[in-house]
Amino acid sequence: MSPPATTTDTLSATSEAARVEEAARAVVAAHDPRTVSREELFGALYDAGLAWVHHPEGLGGRGLSRGLQAVVDEIVTAAGGARMFAVNPIGYGMGAPTVVEYGRDREQVAAWLRPMATGEEIWCQLFSEPGAGSDVAGLASTAVPDGDEWVVNGQKVWTTLAHVARWGMLVARTDPDQPKHRGLTYFVIDMQQPGVEVRPLRQMTGQAEFNEVYLNDARVLDAHRLGEVGAGWKVAITTLMNERTAIGGVTGPRGSGVIAEALGLWRAHPERHTPVLRDRLAALWTRAETHRLTLARARRTATAGQPGPEGSVSKLVGAELNQEVYEFCMDLLGPEALLYDDYTMSRERVHADPGSTLQQRFLRSRANTIEGGTSEVMRNILGERVLSLPGEPRSDSDRPWKEVPRG
Repeated sequence: MSPPATTTDTLSATSEAARVEEAARAVVAAHDPRTVSREELFGALYDAGLAWVHHPEGLGGRGLSRGLQAVVDEIVTAAGGARMFAVNPIGYGMGAPTVVEYGRDREQVAAWLRPMATGEEIWCQLFSEPGAGSDVAGLASTAVPDGDEWVVNGQKVWTTLAHVARWGMLVARTDPDQPKHRGLTYFVIDMQQPGVEVRPLRQMTGQAEFNEVYLNDARVLDAHRLGEVGAGWKVAITTLMNERTAIGGVTGPRGSGVIAEALGLWRAHPERHTPVLRDRLAALWTRAETHRLTLARARRTATAGQPGPEGSVSKLVGAELNQEVYEFCMDLLGPEALLYDDYTMSRERVHADPGSTLQQRFLRSRANTIEGGTSEVMRNILGERVLSLPGEPRSDSDRPWKEVPRG
């Protein structure tokens, strides 16, 4: 249990929050989100140390508490700007903390971070493979050293935004003689180079926001390696923990978010009210508010350190709550819920947007309990790493990867 905050601690936190708020308002006043480009606004926030307030100075931050980022986000969105996470979710929420922690060259890290923050360079995550979905450490893509480069071959799948990405976070096997967790290495790879082929995967919404990626003698500089050779699993865990925190960690005012859609639909159709639906809506609102308050508390107490497995809680709860809220909306719509005519293949709308229909968002929500780690994986993480329950038997933990049978 953490020691109680002292009066000095409280005053210091209040003072830091006030300085962050003042700086954010100054940026918004000088770069009005309604009149300047997104790149200009987000670039100004980066230069002011407000892109990631917990990052070191000069790398888009101020070395402050991670929880103070909410102050910046609220001021920017209230002025009509977008959240940086929404523009470049994988880079902003997962790539940035990994690059800052493991990048070897501060100049290179800075060169990656600024266009990542502005959304000029989109990032993607090359982890999952056809033969190693939830078992990321079982991946088979290889990276072989060749001078000051590595030659990469293999296939990745379910790679969100790969078709628009400039950089990809890649984990590849560099030593098949080691057990699966100890023979991996982590790289940042150029997604627009020869040898990288991206093929869309069409979803039931009609969109194609994620892809399969083929790596055929693609080259990556050793200077773009994050962490030591063979220590890629440790680096990947940093990415995954930040991924779950980012996906599940969005907070807003009471009644906001997905529950607001259900409330709006309820008010719009009083003729469809029934006691059963009223009870369901009340229960969903209560769960949504409990989730929101839990996230708000977590953000207030967040430190500059890396998030731990507790981020799996918000990801798990938020994903399942999203699905249940949209299921309620479809039940309230009745036969109208069946009307969906937007199955045209689209590569332009890569995220659900306010203009999409409830039916589209209902279909898209089915992915929530799969992306960023399935709910089953989240429960295993929470059971083993938070509750200290015994793990499932693993027969391949100490065997060389090349000797482990694969389907």
